[in-house]
Amino acid sequence: MANLRTAMDALFWDLDIASTQNLDGCAKAIPGDPFPLDASRAGKALRVQQLSFVGNGFPLGIIPSISPTPFQKDLGSFSLQSLLLRPSFGDWWLGLAGQMRPNKLLSNIKREIFSAFTADETEIPSVKNVTRHVFDQSLYALALCTHIPITSNSSLYLSSEGHGERKGCRNKLLLFHKMTPGAAGLVADFKFIDCVQLPYHDITLNAAWPELFIDSKGRYWNVPESISLDCSSIISDSGLRYRFGVHKNGGKPQAVVNSIDSDPPAALLPGVCAKAAFSVQKSKDLWRQEETDNDLIIKTERGKFWRPAYDVRLKEPHASISTIVGGTFGAWLHGEDKISNPASGDGDSIPSSSKKRSPVFADLFGSLCYTFQHGKFRKPYGDMTRVDARLDISSASAFAKNISRVFSHSSIAHQDNSASLPRLSLIFQQQVAGPIVFRADTKCVVDSPWKNGLQIEDFIYSLSYSLRLLRSGKVVAWYSPKRKEGMIELRVYEF
Repeated sequence: MANLRTAMDALFWDLDIASTQNLDGCAKAIPGDPFPLDASRAGKALRVQQLSFVGNGFPLGIIPSISPTPFQKDLGSFSLQSLLLRPSFGDWWLGLAGQMRPNKLLSNIKREIFSAFTADETEIPSVKNVTRHVFDQSLYALALCTHIPITSNSSLYLSSEGHGERKGCRNKLLLFHKMTPGAAGLVADFKFIDCVQLPYHDITLNAAWPELFIDSKGRYWNVPESISLDCSSIISDSGLRYRFGVHKNGGKPQAVVNSIDSDPPAALLPGVCAKAAFSVQKSKDLWRQEETDNDLIIKTERGKFWRPAYDVRLKEPHASISTIVGGTFGAWLHGEDKISNPASGDGDSIPSSSKKRSPVFADLFGSLCYTFQHGKFRKPYGDMTRVDARLDISSASAFAKNISRVFSHSSIAHQDNSASLPRLSLIFQQQVAGPIVFRADTKCVVDSPWKNGLQIEDFIYSLSYSLRLLRSGKVVAWYSPKRKEGMIELRVYEF
């Protein structure tokens, strides 16, 4: 089925969206926006780990990506990434990743040669001039990170990256603690105490300064300071799952592209928010052809051979219906409901309806998904076709208000709340040859037929190469026409 967990994860501030704007390969989704596409979710493996693994399949370990920069257009969109160093000492390791944008370098050298040979006195460009272009710092970006194990269940990840065409560095801290039966709890000051017992829970501390967020329209926002502390349960046999946490925004959010004239999202304004959410997830198979020994073992003239599926999550043809329903509630303990108007120039603060947020809030959300798969994903050709259709309602209250306006023929527009309309996500997957699969993810806005009807809001297509040794791992090359971005990732146990 499509990833129903996105419905709850999108309510918090630490949902990673795959992005080429950072060397760590991700930006955060904005709570309150419509649920993102499944294909847009970043891989669970750290980007440095991905570069180390995927780089084995590329010459010199150099991995290409498409990463447009809003700061200097002459840098181009094409970039090359590579893992430069990764020394390890047991479970502790240090990583240094680099990125280069060759378009500007090649253009400058070409212009240098052309100008030299078109001058009155033909002369070969000096090494000094060529070297000056090579060492142009705007061409490069570096990221230094480290992973430090604290206990058998806890780890600390620190990173800092800088881009030559941008000012300042982006620093991040991630502290993860997996709670198993009998494990000690973790409090905010990083001290372990025996009196706190939370079995089958994960605790995560995310901090970044600044943090990069991306909204549903593909626009990027920088928040000077972002700190999240979350505790989430694993899904129980009954389908119940819950999560709670505290988040702090510090500083005024800034659009990465200065031409953006819209107000910052309310969820990014300065303040401290405590939020909790719960969900119940259920799934029902309409039919399923289970895996048999004849599927795993094939007989040939040379004997018997073991033939597992390319991906264990795609090994059984079936049709199923799944749903998730949940609720969220929280409060802004401290914060600002207005920010200064940049157009006024005098620092005066003006209220805006799109910026106002309620100090106390509660809402419901839900998703309904239908999945159909043909084939067992074992044969070299034509053994897997899969379609997922998922209807998402990210805010039941906004949806109800929108319905009431329709029946009351209200002239008030709903465009100021993008969550008021349901979204229909369609995922199509088709085996091309062997472990290679083509996938297309489409998200549509479902509006009334006499208004806009069904409109495509986002689209991502990708090619993946499944790795049998990882059971459900694959190398994915994706491209987003909306953001004009593309990259190659390693994803494990993810759709």
